[in-house]
Amino acid sequence: MSDSAAPAIVIVDYGMGNLFSVLRACQSVGVEAVITDSKQAVSDAAAVILPGVGAFGVAMENLAALDLIDVLRDVAATGKPLLGVCLGMQLLMSESHEFGHHRGLDIIPGNVVQLPLIPGLGAASKVPHVGWESVEPPVSSREGHAPGSAWDGTLLEGLPGGEYMYFVHSFYCRPRDQARVLSVTRYGTFEFCSAVTLGNVMGCQFHPERSGPAGLLIYRNFSAKVASLKQGEQRAGQA
Repeated sequence: MSDSAAPAIVIVDYGMGNLFSVLRACQSVGVEAVITDSKQAVSDAAAVILPGVGAFGVAMENLAALDLIDVLRDVAATGKPLLGVCLGMQLLMSESHEFGHHRGLDIIPGNVVQLPLIPGLGAASKVPHVGWESVEPPVSSREGHAPGSAWDGTLLEGLPGGEYMYFVHSFYCRPRDQARVLSVTRYGTFEFCSAVTLGNVMGCQFHPERSGPAGLLIYRNFSAKVASLKQGEQRAGQA
């Protein structure tokens, strides 16, 4: 696939994802996107979305069978925007302890562990965690920032702290470097990392495509980032 034929955004099909919900979300904000399991298409794309629902170990096996593991690592290393959604965010980590021990993509150092059951809270700490919860910048990001500015320059830009997003998960990410934590969410009395960022790479534990207008803003921000990078490349090519 030549650069001129490459789609702006590829949604990776590895047999475990809410692919068409993500595609519809992209289309609703005017994003050119295509669903594919092609190694070449993923490599050639201007940006990549890695969705996912299901078990971590099976997901990594499927990515390996499609020969996509090194390709996804290369996407991250070359500076192309890469967005992991739900299981896709977890796959960005180094390892998971879901039903055993499994190696991840190791794009963002850290691990994936099960949400705790907290006695006495009843449904407030039921696992899996299903439903709407708020997302907030971590305390370290709020310090020294004006209200509403902690997410400036990220895919959460424009969202107010406390915005509600839709979650369906039993495990959560623990980045090794707390500076990688973009947002946190409280479930009962337990606070967990609900979004991560590292340069051009971002992950959301929640489902933006199922989170109404606030979730669509994330896809709009992602599209804007892709467009900005492509414009920069065009200017560099004309210089």
